[in-house]
Order: sequence, then C-alpha cells, then structure tokens
Amino acid sequence: MRLTSDQVSTILGTASRLSGEAAVVYPFGSRLDDRARGGDVDLLIETPRGLTLLERARLKVELEDGLGLPVDVISQARDVEPTPFQRIARAAAVRLEARPSRS
Repeated sequence: MRLTSDQVSTILGTASRLSGEAAVVYPFGSRLDDRARGGDVDLLIETPRGLTLLERARLKVELEDGLGLPVDVISQARDVEPTPFQRIARAAAVRLEARPSRS
C-alpha cells in the first residue's frame, strides 16, 4: 500500500473526527498497488448511518489539505445494501489500520 504511516494516521484521525469513531476506512484503487506511481487516494468510509454529501465534501477537503493529494470519498451505511459501485470498491479494498511510524 502506497501510504506512509503519517498519511494513514492523518486519514484515520480525520475520518474519526468528522465521521465518528465508529467509521471504518477502506482504501481502494491505485494506492493499493505498490508498483503504481502517483494517483489520488480513493477511500470508502463505512459508518453506521452513512455520510451526507456535505459531510463527504468536508472530509474530502480536509483530507486533501492534510495529505497534499487529491482524495475521492465514497461512503456506505453499515446496515444498508451497498450499491454496485460500493460493492466493487469494497471487494478491492483493504481495511486501513494504524501502524507504527518509522523513525
């Protein structure tokens, strides 16, 4: 996965702060391919109730500011049947977990 420990920490902290502590973050797309270069950060945020358009926009802006990279955010309510796109994204995603930073 092409995300540093600091980037992971920024993503998890921002998602928790803006989407609630129950939010689970799943990166998908090119950031999971260690051979790829560049690209944006694609995130599926799973929450108990999903996120409104305004909440997703705020999350996107704050993540882009914190990471210095373009970010795409989709959300899914935990107990709602996913859309076909959400299902495809989730199938290709990996749950994001905090990892120790390297000094």
